[in-house]
Amino acid sequence: MTDSEFDRALVAAAFLLAGERGWTRVSIAEAARRADLGLDRARARFPGRAALLHRFGSLADQAALAEPPAEAPARDRLFELLMRRVDFLQSHRAGMLALLRYLPTDPCTSMMLACASLRSMGWLLEGAAIDATGPRGALRAKGLLAVWLATVNAWRTDQGEDLAATMAALDRGLRRAEQVEGWMAGRRPAAEPPPSAAPPPPPADEATFGEDPFRPD
Repeated sequence: MTDSEFDRALVAAAFLLAGERGWTRVSIAEAARRADLGLDRARARFPGRAALLHRFGSLADQAALAEPPAEAPARDRLFELLMRRVDFLQSHRAGMLALLRYLPTDPCTSMMLACASLRSMGWLLEGAAIDATGPRGALRAKGLLAVWLATVNAWRTDQGEDLAATMAALDRGLRRAEQVEGWMAGRRPAAEPPPSAAPPPPPADEATFGEDPFRPD
């Protein structure tokens, strides 16, 4: 079994346990036993639940980035990538909902996940061919994180099989973000040209009343 296969199996088992027992009772060792995985390898790869959460996030990113999005406007490319990430959460729904219920009681874990999610948003921007580097890229990532958090909040109460409410929330968030000119495409707003200086008046002996001597023939 490759490391990737091992990690996916252990993460899946851990989130099943979370759905059954709640996040506070998730044990890496119990998840390894549930998935028939070696405890020595589980200990080496997942020293604690923080490592489990980091790996879950990276697997969600991999699911989103596995294929380039279709050729489309930037908002549509981001919509496709973010919905792939939602689909990954949906495949672990019970455990993910248990984690979301737990997070308000643990500010340290919440902060850790916020930082990890911000890095993920940078990857998704790059996956959509939107520059995520430099100060402007950091602002785009923070804006996309706000969109993502609102989408997850809609997803947690979305009982529809087609996740229509989640998709609607994501679309609204991306449309609002798109209203910030140049946010997605990485373009700077065009600067207004300075007003042209008025031409000096023609000498009195050259000007003719009612004519513009600067007008081309």
